[in-house]
Amino acid sequence: MVTSNSHLFSAATPFLSISIQNSNQYHSPTIQRAPDVPPIQYVKHLNLDETQRLHCHFIKTCSIYSNQVPFRSLQSYATNVAFFSFLITSYIKNNCPEDAAKIYARMRETDAEVDNFIIPSVLKACSLVPSILLGEEVHGFAVKNGFHGDVFVCNALIMMYGEVGSLASARLLFDRIENKDVVSWSTMIRNYGRNGLLDESLQLLRDMHVMGVKPSEIAMISMIHVFAELADLKLGKAAHGYVMRNVNCGKSGVSIGTALTDMYVKCNNFAYARRVFDALSVASIISWTTMIAAYIHCNNLNEGIRLFVQMLEEGLFPNEITILSLVKECGTAGALELGKWLHAFTLRNGFNISLVLATAFVDMYGKCGNVRSARSVFDSIKNKDLMMWSAMISAYTHNNCFDEAFDIFVHMTGCGIRPNEITMVNLLVLCAKAGSLEMGSWIHSYIDKQGIEGDMILKTSLVDMYAKCGDIDTAQRLFAAATERDISMWNAMISGFAMHGHGEAALELLREMEELGITPNDITFVGALHACSHSGLLQEGKRVFQKMVHEYRLVPKVEHYGCMVDLLGRAGLLDEAFELIENMPMKPNLAVLGSLLAACRLHKNIELGEWAAKQFLSLEPHKCGYNVLMSNLYAAENRWGDVTNIRRAMKEVGINKEPGVSSIEVNGSVHEFIAGDREHPDTKKIYEMIDEMREKLENAGYTPDISSVLLNIDKQEKETALNYHSEKLAMAYGLLSTAPGVPIRIVKNLRICDDCHNATKLLSKIYGREIIVRDRNRFHHFKEGYCSCYDYW
Repeated sequence: MVTSNSHLFSAATPFLSISIQNSNQYHSPTIQRAPDVPPIQYVKHLNLDETQRLHCHFIKTCSIYSNQVPFRSLQSYATNVAFFSFLITSYIKNNCPEDAAKIYARMRETDAEVDNFIIPSVLKACSLVPSILLGEEVHGFAVKNGFHGDVFVCNALIMMYGEVGSLASARLLFDRIENKDVVSWSTMIRNYGRNGLLDESLQLLRDMHVMGVKPSEIAMISMIHVFAELADLKLGKAAHGYVMRNVNCGKSGVSIGTALTDMYVKCNNFAYARRVFDALSVASIISWTTMIAAYIHCNNLNEGIRLFVQMLEEGLFPNEITILSLVKECGTAGALELGKWLHAFTLRNGFNISLVLATAFVDMYGKCGNVRSARSVFDSIKNKDLMMWSAMISAYTHNNCFDEAFDIFVHMTGCGIRPNEITMVNLLVLCAKAGSLEMGSWIHSYIDKQGIEGDMILKTSLVDMYAKCGDIDTAQRLFAAATERDISMWNAMISGFAMHGHGEAALELLREMEELGITPNDITFVGALHACSHSGLLQEGKRVFQKMVHEYRLVPKVEHYGCMVDLLGRAGLLDEAFELIENMPMKPNLAVLGSLLAACRLHKNIELGEWAAKQFLSLEPHKCGYNVLMSNLYAAENRWGDVTNIRRAMKEVGINKEPGVSSIEVNGSVHEFIAGDREHPDTKKIYEMIDEMREKLENAGYTPDISSVLLNIDKQEKETALNYHSEKLAMAYGLLSTAPGVPIRIVKNLRICDDCHNATKLLSKIYGREIIVRDRNRFHHFKEGYCSCYDYW
């Protein structure tokens, strides 16, 4: 709603107040006009210090037209309006939009003249603050004073509404402009594009063409950006052809050429991108940055470095934006060595390492797995802002450094830095990875107490964290309480049901989505297929796959085929699973072959298992997991010679078996155990509890399942080995360290073995405890002698 009420200045935007002793000093009743007033663009750009000095001079003097003006080039400015306009523009150029807004507020309070040249500058300040309330006040003032018919003012208003996120207001104003010019169209197209509404941008481009409006260079750049975000190569090529026909007789300018290069990069057509880049008569620094970043993005690091060196040889030196872009791409591509080289380059060449650039280096090192270097950069910065702290927490999160991430968080809050939703999302992701329900619940409570606004991403992260930490009921309550849900939240809940073995609930949620008109995406179907696989819903899984292909016209990805192979393999339909792999339109990846190999071990099909292992080893010869699966497959059939051969081969090429690790969280601390572990401070008590557990199991009639010990040793040794599996040690510590009736939550990095699974069912009944185990594949909820998986896992 547009308004021009003056009380908005004090009611909603505290930055608008400005303390000036004598308000009348802002405008003199007698105006001396200089004979010639030069336009503002001919005056040099003032830095912030110079702008503030000029502002102070203006406040102190009653008359502007004076030889005392601190800058000779401004002495011919005879009107207050001209000086106001210059000050507003200068503050904006120096990234101080709040100060520019204060000047406007003071002009309004003192009834100084505000013309149609000042209004667009003030609207620019509203965009940068951002402040929709002030923008609406300016809009109301423009309407009241008859400036709403000025297309220059209208375009600035459209831009402002787009920048502050009020696209409905921007479009309403756009539709009401009678004399739209090409800038009006370009601005509205750009607004839609910046806010991700690409279909709306595309429709506006079509309308523009129908109306016979010939796009300007800026409009064409906006158009190309839309096609780039859509990654629509066909439309992009058509736009390229239009540019060639209509701009400088086919010779595109640097800005359009750079936009075309970026468009082809985002459409994954690097050959066309390079052709456009090479055709530029004079490439700008932005053009070079776009092309170099593209090579880093696609992991062609040598060509990226070669182009960077060529840029230097041609006399173009990178600026901070160039380095920022390249460092970001290094993080995305995992190009640690190139990232280090860029870091050294900035230090050797005297770059001022700003907070933004330092944050980019912390983020890059974290994504490349080098937390030590990330921490070194972090520690070198004295005045850290929230983004820097968040980047360091994110680096630790990416590398599963649980304690370090929370130490940084505590330090950050101790320094008076209030975390935002991004910080909290990183911590929730870390809790989800570690299965730390206690810390995850504490973060949830902290978010509520601190009044941190929960956007869709944060709410989805909470649902995901509770699901992955074993509390599916709380995850479901949060999901049900959400008044708005995007596709990511639906997917998180469906995947949560899947990992807990609640197949029917996941499929019911899928049906609810469809009834509400929400279109599922490929991730939705991965979750639904996993749910069917973990719950043994064979026919339902087949129907879901057919619905995805035929009803929603989604092309199955390798992840969907992997789910189907797992579904068929668990059900014992190995031949059907093998046939599906053979008919896949792409080569099977490690996950697909691993699912088949695991099914072969489960159903003791050695011949097909050998085929799957051979295919896997051709893809990833140094991966240990599938060597171990094949070894276990042979061991289950007592083919110890083949077992020895595999393990000898693993040793010769330096492949080490991943050890099984089980962890349990007690009073905010995570305790980890490996098989036969004696490093814990309470080892003596833990082993005494193990003896008690074994005795109670024997009294209950339990017989160890020695088939789970795939070693060539005697029966007694196998039974002893089973007693000290990592999950049993974690369980023993949980029974010792938690009060009776409190659920015990264990996280294991590998699949729980058959013997531990059977023993845990009985122990849950013997001790009257709910025991929740998250293994590599899913959750197992043990209670009263039963498991939620119904022995189907």
